[in-house]
Amino acid sequence: MPKVFNLYGDAWDRAEDRPGWRSKDAWVGARIGGELLGASLYELEPGDRLWPYHTHHANEEWLLVVRGRPTLRTPEGEDDLREGDVVAFPRGEAGLHQVRNRTDAPIRVLMLSTQIMPEVLEYRDSGKVAANDANGKRLFVTRPEGKLEYWDGED
Repeated sequence: MPKVFNLYGDAWDRAEDRPGWRSKDAWVGARIGGELLGASLYELEPGDRLWPYHTHHANEEWLLVVRGRPTLRTPEGEDDLREGDVVAFPRGEAGLHQVRNRTDAPIRVLMLSTQIMPEVLEYRDSGKVAANDANGKRLFVTRPEGKLEYWDGED
């Protein structure tokens, strides 16, 4: 029988307790043996946000609303979603996104993603850029204030 994960259960792999960002997540893709597609289930507390406003430059993501009414922020503004809604975030500028819970009850969203590595992430509000290696391990998070030319230091 294939591995099964229930989106309505309470089997969590990690919790974020930072004020304004409180959430729990379950690594669904790993639990069911996914290789080419990743999936994470998030439960977000009332009044909190799920990750900074960001985009991926290698991976496409999809969001599926499992429970509640999250507010989705994209380059077009904010939209209230409802259970069963699905949204795709393409790679790059058009894929900027962030989820917020403006309700008085926890919400759940399932994030699906391709698993292309290495990966570059851009955090638009803070000006940060992050890179992950071929295995998904974070290499660095930085701000590219001192942008260099391609041939800098190669003489």
